Amino acid sequence: MTDIKEKLNEYIRFTEDNLKKYNLHSEAMAAQKNLIDAMNYSLEAGGKRIRPVLVYAFCNALGGDYRNACAPAAAIEMIHTFSLIHDDLPAMDDDDYRRGKPSCHKAFGEAMAILAGDALSVQPFEIIADDDHLSSEQKVKMISCLAKAVGRAGMIGGQVIDMENEERTDVNEADLRNMYRHKTGQLIAVSCMMGCICAGADDETISAAADYGFKLGLAFQIVDDILDVTSTTEVLGKPVGSDEEENKTTFVTLYGVEKAQEIANAVTDEALGCLEKFGNDAFLTQLTEMLLRRKN
Repeated sequence: MTDIKEKLNEYIRFTEDNLKKYNLHSEAMAAQKNLIDAMNYSLEAGGKRIRPVLVYAFCNALGGDYRNACAPAAAIEMIHTFSLIHDDLPAMDDDDYRRGKPSCHKAFGEAMAILAGDALSVQPFEIIADDDHLSSEQKVKMISCLAKAVGRAGMIGGQVIDMENEERTDVNEADLRNMYRHKTGQLIAVSCMMGCICAGADDETISAAADYGFKLGLAFQIVDDILDVTSTTEVLGKPVGSDEEENKTTFVTLYGVEKAQEIANAVTDEALGCLEKFGNDAFLTQLTEMLLRRKN
């Protein structure tokens, strides 16, 4: 486990340094100072950085140099951050805190938070298109799969399903799995896919990485459901009990904590099975198991 912690910290440090290269203040952007501050406030707020880590890890597992995957890694973290900014808005989840700090709209106002999220939703495509480490073919493939993962058939579509499920009293496990596949699984899956694309993988390998990502995303979200009722605001870095307050159906409300944990364990085992295609890479295996046991 020491080895994974060292490698994980290496990936996270690289991510933090990489993200600081973007959205620097300059005279040319003086009029956008408040926007840049709001973007960086959320982008540099920390977090697990799981999505960029997965980009690096899959690139590395296939023999690529993860340092050449800096553009897609930054891109996916920007997309994820945009989704969190918008999720926290009063019209959505109405959360005042994120990662132990006031949410973006609490720190900068609702209008600026919306614009910061908007900017972070499109900048990733610019970053990938301008990257010198990627071939034209790799750029097109990444931009295509990232756009699909984010849009109406991806994460944003999943948010719509989530909102509409709040008005229902008949949400079942199949409905939850569908929502989690879109809302959480799509970004995790595309992170894995982009890591493979960086390493020059074929379509079959990219598809196998996506299968792993969707399963990991489901397990990750079920663990989130569990932590929402078993953790504390201090440990989690965001309000707990929000699912119940918002009348959301989760694996915990359907089955209770114990059964939800059993399902998370089973889905994690399925994700681990997908790693056979990648030689049961030691880092990815340990990372998967670590995410199942996480406390925040």
